[in-house]
Amino acid sequence: MLLIARLFAEASRKFKQPAVVGEIIGGLLLGPTVLGMINPDWFHWLFPMPSSNAIILSGFVQAAMVMLLFIAGLEVDLHIVWQQRRQALSTSLFGLVIPFLLGFIFPYFFPRFFGIANTQHHMVFALFMGTAMAISALPVIVRILMDLNIFKTRMGLLVVTSAMIDDVIGWIVFSVILGFISKGGHVSILSTIGLTITFAVVMLTLGRGLLNRILPWINNKLAWPGGVLSVSLALCFMAAAFTESIGIHAIFGAFIVGVALGDSEHFSERAKEIVHQFINNIFAPLFFVSIGLHVNFIDNFDLQLTLIIVFIAFAGKILGCGIGSRLGGYTWREAFAAAAGMNARGAMGIILAIVALENGLINEKVFVSLLIMALATSISSGPLMKWLLKK
Repeated sequence: MLLIARLFAEASRKFKQPAVVGEIIGGLLLGPTVLGMINPDWFHWLFPMPSSNAIILSGFVQAAMVMLLFIAGLEVDLHIVWQQRRQALSTSLFGLVIPFLLGFIFPYFFPRFFGIANTQHHMVFALFMGTAMAISALPVIVRILMDLNIFKTRMGLLVVTSAMIDDVIGWIVFSVILGFISKGGHVSILSTIGLTITFAVVMLTLGRGLLNRILPWINNKLAWPGGVLSVSLALCFMAAAFTESIGIHAIFGAFIVGVALGDSEHFSERAKEIVHQFINNIFAPLFFVSIGLHVNFIDNFDLQLTLIIVFIAFAGKILGCGIGSRLGGYTWREAFAAAAGMNARGAMGIILAIVALENGLINEKVFVSLLIMALATSISSGPLMKWLLKK
């Protein structure tokens, strides 16, 4: 899986596409879509289900998912959020509300079109689809802005800050939705929201201050970079275990700890780079290749459903962020360039879809459509920004 991921990631980079695109294509080749159709015996020999091997692989993939959210949290800079608060609040507010409403309305009024026959999951599914349309992929956005050489510009900071706000709110909402499913609908809405927000607030205030005091000691007393790497990942998994234990998904705990750690001046850029390299080159490829092992993408591809989901995703984010940026004082061309940057769903959209599929919230057809949407928005984001920023 690692070899296939590396080969296809390098091929993807040659075509100026994110590595994640190549890694997912590699997974499609290894999974039931290609290898499973060409030679089912080879596929079942490589990935026997059910077996102890399948349990081990599932454990690796779950750990990779948690660590991916942790490094996404490391990208969040609370100082930048504060500096750009006025324009970013306008952009992120419209960039959350309009895509969420579009994503919620269609599944709520046409559940059967999306394959939802169970009326119990009707509202939860509509809330999930709204969240999936509203969230952005901060790691992909940062990479696109760096490639376009506008990361440190006024435009780049606006896009990054708005994406940070979107991600934090989006993951809180998604964790609450998963709380409804995992508790079988018996936990109260107020209790779930209260636990989620309390954890986030405590970690980003008291927790952040405590980490800021502990990190200098870790840097001085423990071997570098082993000390900071092991302690940061231990904190990541402890927070993930804690949020899982209170009925919120593990990925949310990892994300919030990432934000608290990444915001500290004692967690250096070099330390972040080491954590990124470790996760992005070992665990992330396993996660993205494993996506192709979940379902047969040819059998579960629904053109009409995919086109509708892609249209809702593009329309909601481009309109929402475009209007928000324009109200924040940018020209229409700049506003829509910022919206194009915010449109990338990438890894975050894929993680949402995987978790929803594992929890029985969506079927295989919706999963495939959401994956194609995440890839389409990520691939088109950079070229759209480049075109719109030209005179």
